[in-house]
Amino acid sequence: MCTVCGCGTQKVEGHDHSHHHGHHHRHGHGDLDFGQGPAGTEVPGMSQKRLIEIETGILDRNDRHAAANRSFLARRGIFAVNLVSSPGSGKTSLLCRTIGALGDLPLAVIEGDQQTANDAERIRATGAPAVQVNTGKGCHLDGHMVGHAMEHLPMAPGGLLFIENVGNLVCPAAFDLGEDAKVAILSVTEGEDKPLKYPDMFTAARLAILNKTDLAPYCDADLELYEANLRRVNPDIGILRLSARTGEGMEGWTGWLRARLAAKQLMAAE
Repeated sequence: MCTVCGCGTQKVEGHDHSHHHGHHHRHGHGDLDFGQGPAGTEVPGMSQKRLIEIETGILDRNDRHAAANRSFLARRGIFAVNLVSSPGSGKTSLLCRTIGALGDLPLAVIEGDQQTANDAERIRATGAPAVQVNTGKGCHLDGHMVGHAMEHLPMAPGGLLFIENVGNLVCPAAFDLGEDAKVAILSVTEGEDKPLKYPDMFTAARLAILNKTDLAPYCDADLELYEANLRRVNPDIGILRLSARTGEGMEGWTGWLRARLAAKQLMAAE
């Protein structure tokens, strides 16, 4: 939680530490920089009660931004997916493959990283519009960042919005961005106990994707144990197995997206 890592907007002993000061546009694509200030790791002498008050305030402010994002997306029938994972799970590779498989649908991408526009450039190379959000020392995207990024994206009604969060299995679990679903991507190389170590993320996720299944035979990955551990922390979670590299299992993922987009469009039309 960000009261521990220090990356959230806080006011402690008269000092503001915010994601939002000093942001600017760069790269000619409307990309955004946030989080130029230092991230504090502790607050000496602060009581647990005060820490809870700060945490509650951070999440309350975030939830207001998220609600505005959700309303904007609902009016336009846009289905938004928050892609969350640890670094190296294959989020961007999966997203590039997904864009190619959904070429008939309007879509846009928000890329979140601490630094560089590398992932946004990979997405733009597919022909999809993308905005890079750099969080500086921040370890996650928040509702304000996403709302600001949406202002710089062409998003057609009835389309898809992919939000690729910063690689981190802790703080993104707590921050609503206004998305319709969190989708947790888990590489089979990460270890079958990952859902047990980071239960909050997999409890918050609506769907888990076991990625890099083509590597499973080479790292003795037990896919059944992965699924069992996912359901230990979230009995209702959907689970898909696929390989973004080979394309095996991609039809299940694209079918999931198409079905939920159709349902969102139906709700917007009512």
